[in-house]
Formats: sequence, C-alpha cells, structure tokens
Amino acid sequence: MRRFERLAENLPGAGTARTAKRSLAFSAAITALAIGLAPTSARDSSKAAERCAALLGISRDGVLIERAELVPPGPTPALPGAKPRDLPEHCLVRGVIDRRTGVGEREFGIGFELRLPTGWNGRFMFQGGGGLDGQVMPAVGNLANSPGLPALARGFAVASTDSGHSGPIVDASFGVDQQARIDYAYNALDKVTNESKRILAEFYGKPAHRSYFVGCSNGGRQALMASQRLPLEFDGVVAGDPAMGFSRLALGEVWNMQVVARISPKDDAGRPIYSRAFTDDDLQLVRKAVLARCDGLDGLADGFINDWKSCGFHPRELTCRSGQSEGCLSEAKVSVLNDLFQGPMTTTGRHIYGPYTYDTGIASSAWRGMKLGTSATGEPNSADSTLGLGQFRYLQLTPADPDWDPLQPYTVEDLLERIRYQGGIGDADNPLLSTFARKGKMIVYNGMADQGMSTPEIVRWYQAMIAATGEPGREAVRFFGVPGMLHCGGGEATDRFEMLDAIVDWVEKGRPPDQIVATSSSMPGISRPLCPWPKVARYSGGDTNSAASFTCEE
Repeated sequence: MRRFERLAENLPGAGTARTAKRSLAFSAAITALAIGLAPTSARDSSKAAERCAALLGISRDGVLIERAELVPPGPTPALPGAKPRDLPEHCLVRGVIDRRTGVGEREFGIGFELRLPTGWNGRFMFQGGGGLDGQVMPAVGNLANSPGLPALARGFAVASTDSGHSGPIVDASFGVDQQARIDYAYNALDKVTNESKRILAEFYGKPAHRSYFVGCSNGGRQALMASQRLPLEFDGVVAGDPAMGFSRLALGEVWNMQVVARISPKDDAGRPIYSRAFTDDDLQLVRKAVLARCDGLDGLADGFINDWKSCGFHPRELTCRSGQSEGCLSEAKVSVLNDLFQGPMTTTGRHIYGPYTYDTGIASSAWRGMKLGTSATGEPNSADSTLGLGQFRYLQLTPADPDWDPLQPYTVEDLLERIRYQGGIGDADNPLLSTFARKGKMIVYNGMADQGMSTPEIVRWYQAMIAATGEPGREAVRFFGVPGMLHCGGGEATDRFEMLDAIVDWVEKGRPPDQIVATSSSMPGISRPLCPWPKVARYSGGDTNSAASFTCEE
C-alpha cells in the first residue's frame, strides 16, 4: 500500500493542499483496486473497469484526462486501408496536455491516447504518426508492414498523439504558431511519453520493463527523433521510411515542381499541366530499362533489384536518336528525369536531399501521384504540389509564407537559409547517438522505390552516425533497404515483414537481425531476405521463390 501512497505524493503539484488531497484520494482508489492485471472473470473485469475509471482522477498541472473506460474485447476501430483485427479487453485513456489558445485565437493542445490491455505483457510502445499528424489515431499499435497482430493484441500498452494540433494530416496551417511547430517537431513526443509512462505505472502498479517506438513516414522521423532527443526513454526503435531530413525533403518537393514544369504543357493561363510531363508509356520504358540493366546483378533476374549499389542506370541511355520518336525519351525528358532522381544540389554540387535509387516503382501510380499527379488542368494535385508545397510554406519557411510561389526564380542556397530554423528542431538527422547506443537498439528501413524518401540520404546519415558514435553505433543500429517497395509498403516488392518481433528479440534476447525474411502483399508465394546495409541479398541456388535460396553478402 505504501508504494501507491508514495506514487501519489510524488505527483507534480502535490505540494498544494487541494492537489495533495486529490492525489491521496486517487492513491487510495488505485490501492484498493490493484489486484491482478489479467481479468479471467466478470469480477476481475469489474475491478479493471474501476481501476480504469479511477484514472479520471489524475490531477497534474497541464494534464486533462477526458476519457478513461474499459473497452471489452472486439474489433479494431475502422481505419482506412487497415485490416480489421480483434483486440483484447483494455483501458482506453484519452487526454490533452498543455491546452492553450495560440496565434489567430486557434485552440491548441497535445492530444494523446493510451490503451492499456488487462492482459499486459509488461511492454510499452509509442505508435508513430503520419503526414502532418493533427489527429489522435487509435493507439492499437498498427504496424505499417507487419502481417501479424497489432501491438495491443500482443499485450503491449500503446500510446499515440496528434503532435499538438488538430486538423487533416495534410494541413500545415498550424505552422504559423511557434509552440505548435515545437510540439510537432519533438515536444509532443517528450510530453506524451512521460505522461503515458506515469499513467501506465498508476494503472498497473509498476512501470513497463521495456519501451519501444515504432513508426513509418513521419512516424519514422519521430522514431529517429526519439532516439536523438529522448535517448534514455526507449529500449528499441523501428524507423520505417523516415522523413528524417524533413526541411530539406520539403525543399526537394517544391524544387521538383519547378523541374517538372520545364517539360509540362501549359494551359491557357500559362500554368503547367504536370500530369502530362511524362506519359505512362514513358515511365514503363524507364522501368523496363532499369530492370534490364540492374535486375540480374544479384545473380537472378527476378524483378527485384537487390544490388542497388551496383546499379549504374542513367536515363540518357534512353535518349532518342536522330529520327527516332518511339521507345525513347527526348533530351528534355531525360534531363528532367535525371534532375528528379538526383534531387536539388548546391552550386558546389552537394546533395541537399537525394539522390534517389532507380527501381520498378517509377511506373507506379504512387510515383506519378507524388511527382506528377493526375490533374488534366493547370490546377495541380500531385503530392509535391499539395502536401509538399503546403508544409513548405507554413511549416518549413521562417516566417511562414502562405503565398510563396514555387515557380519564381530562386537559389537553393537562399531557401536553405530560410528553412534552417525549423530544420534545427524538426529534422531527425543528428548522427550522435552515444547515449542511446549504450542500451538501445534501432532498426531503420526504407523502400528502394519510395517515391518520397531517399535511400542514399539515409545511408549517408547511417555512415555519419557511425563516425560520430563509433563502434557502439554500429552495434546498436541496422539499416535495411527493401527492393521495389514504395512508401511504407506496396510496389513490386516483398513488403510484409515483422520488425516488432525483430527489435524485441534484439533488445530482450540479444539476437541482432542478420536478415529479416519478407513476403509480398502482391505476389503470393514469394519470399526474400532483407539484408542489413551494406549487405544485399544474392541468389545462391535453389527455389527462386524462396528466401532460403539467397544469402546476405556485400
């Protein structure tokens, strides 16, 4: 009993008489209910429901618990594109941290959700977000590429956050507010991690014995940010397709618009029609040429470009010869394609973000959707011109500039100067992990055909991390490229793999992932090993459909 009294006495703000009284009452409620954590009867479920409801009594400065109720076993909340799964009985907690009124009288606050299974395995997982966040997604522990159960169904307690603002995941207008920028960059992760761990300990009567962070896309950026700004909080981190150099990635997206505009036909008002810069036949031509050049470098021509480091494809190979009009690309198209895959560079030839690897994904609707869109008018709908441009204007430029024109003349050096302030707090590319690497482990992965994230960019960070952190960094972090995979899944790829099990085994059993077997969501019966950089999967003989026929080699 004394353990729970000490817990209440140590709550922030417990020095005031009113707060101390409420804290002791909360302590008494928890003490009376802290009997058994895995209900097997109606009586046990009733006690769990009371323990859960008691969390509404939490009284801490800046923390408001809006909901705390026991949820019976049932299906996962409806999420676009997510397969319904059965979830166990759990305590659902929703709250807000540091609610305030900000710029433009807009209401802000760090929204969060925490789900605490009554059959707890002793682990905590932070579920990364996506896009520009703005929504508290159900904290069920959905895993971007896993064919298995969500983390909550495996017994993990799971937290999620909206990163400090409300709105659609493509809306960057919150970026006019200084604190909202900070919350989105990293502060919400810190606050929600801290509060979730405290609530968890209050509900179960003890802390989690292991903590994990798993995310993809912006969730991958957050995962890296957790290792860099919260190096003592997480034992294991999985960062998928991470938007790590976020400010420079955004610069690349708006730079793409100017590049593609060079060959786009114009509407009557002189606006570029981006979708018509390349035809589908053009992109298929490139896909086939890339496969012909690079597919067999791993010992088997099977549609997977495993040995991407040796792939020397250049689009100039497809330049039309004199009199040729089909089965080739014009010099202008070759130039634009090369620039898109190189990414923006300084006048001294240094990559700002990029380059990208040539892979089969260039012929996908995802690549078209990112760079070109489908609009047949001068009103663009590509991701670069909507999400990319919006977040560049509102979130990356300092100060925000809602009217900034991506087609105006500029130098990338000037843009680098204007984005460096937000980049300093929001880019998750710090290579120094000397504290994290003492006890933490991290898996980073990226789709080789990702239409937005650059694999060579991630490899440069990885090499810089080893240089800055030393051998502990090499022992603590592994990077896996996924041939053919688009952003966080899809493509002509083995895009289904189990990273949560891999990181748990590494952290808790000391088994580093020398390879991770992956299957395909689009090609039944196919499996391949994913190999830690700098190794790649090479065919060693046998069943061409089986991962067992490949070995990881440099």
